[in-house]
Amino acid sequence: MLSRFGAGFGTLGLQQMLSQKAAAAPQTDSPLAPKAPHFAPRAKRIIQLFMPGGPSQVDTFDYKPLIEKYSGQRPELVDRKSLRNTKNGLMKSPFGFKQYGENGKWVSDIFPKVAEKVDELCFIHSMHTDIPEHAGAILMFNLGHIQAVRPSLGSWLVYGLGAETDNLPGFVAMSPHAQARGKAANYSNSFLPGAYSGCYVNINSMHPDRIVSDLKNQYLTRGTQREQADLLAKLNQIDLRNQQEDAALESSIQAMEMAFRMQFAVPEAFDVTRETQRTLDMYGPTQYAKGCLLARRLVERGVRMVQLSLTIDGYDIAWDTGHGDIVGGHKRLADACDQGIAALLEDLKQRGMLEDTLVMWGGEFGRAPTSEGQKGRDHDHYGFTVWMAGGGVKPGYSYGATDEFGLTAVEDRVHVHDLHATLLHIMGLDHEELTYRYSGRDFRLTDVHGNVIHDILA
Repeated sequence: MLSRFGAGFGTLGLQQMLSQKAAAAPQTDSPLAPKAPHFAPRAKRIIQLFMPGGPSQVDTFDYKPLIEKYSGQRPELVDRKSLRNTKNGLMKSPFGFKQYGENGKWVSDIFPKVAEKVDELCFIHSMHTDIPEHAGAILMFNLGHIQAVRPSLGSWLVYGLGAETDNLPGFVAMSPHAQARGKAANYSNSFLPGAYSGCYVNINSMHPDRIVSDLKNQYLTRGTQREQADLLAKLNQIDLRNQQEDAALESSIQAMEMAFRMQFAVPEAFDVTRETQRTLDMYGPTQYAKGCLLARRLVERGVRMVQLSLTIDGYDIAWDTGHGDIVGGHKRLADACDQGIAALLEDLKQRGMLEDTLVMWGGEFGRAPTSEGQKGRDHDHYGFTVWMAGGGVKPGYSYGATDEFGLTAVEDRVHVHDLHATLLHIMGLDHEELTYRYSGRDFRLTDVHGNVIHDILA
């Protein structure tokens, strides 16, 4: 036995020596390097089409003909004390609905282009959330918590999977004008390492050469910059080893390395003039449509998640115009995004990317079927709609339901925690296993909640 094992004892010392050398060498592995998922994923990337402000489900994708029949009345079914306008009756939708696709899905007239894609879409009509107030509900939708103290969905994804690019951020957040309410919290890394934070881009003021301020060095050549970056990285690594652990310094090292690579990759990625005129015409002229095209260009280049929020005229909860003017507000917002969203789905499909890209549309909550004033609707967190496409979800499928007036989710109810668990599952991550140790306990996106909605998976 000693004879046979003797030859192996020396390798133990060799292993120790090699590990010591490895520890002494500068750490060059990027935190954004691709990581193995927990199991085979259905999708590799996510594009979130976020609609802050609460789009009305009964005026978009959740058709309820009985609202018109009982318009002006207040049936017992909608007599909810928590609705602020307790005396107002049902208000019929000011928009017409038609059936589309092979599945005959009813869709509002304000989304004619998206309606043509219903056979690609998977609707969840039974969403509900914890709070009927914008700031908290937006954070819940993006962070899984009503306060800005947790990492965002995109940060968790990049932490768990890395990115498929080493010269662009793993997570990019964009909007045409103002950031969605909550601003940086919606794409923040919070207590996760800084490399997993989202990078924000204002589409309206975007110029390919000035996407990120102070990114480009106009005085030094690329070679000289590379030499300086390498020297600085070595000095910082020496300091990092002496301190043994310093999250701020480690994040700084990673940020400087990423900034060096980004200054050459970002202008190309954000330059939509490189697209054909046919592609530009397909997406349309609005700023949100431009964001949809940029989202495709970014995920095509390996960005793990893009969050594209619809804001307009500097208003950070654009769909909240529904309080006073469903007709004008919802129609204007739908016009701003309808063509671009439909083009994004078509473009991804033509390029063979839709099958492993998950596209998700929705806001933080919906709107009540009752009237507020003459032309508006109040908030409704009891039941609302989101839809997804591509990425392993069933196409042309509807899951769950609200009651006959569209107020409350009553069939196969889905909480935001369930949606997050499902999104992570589609990306190959077990939401109960994706954890990060902080302040004495293990945190996760879904906290201690969440169930995967297996019925919507293809």
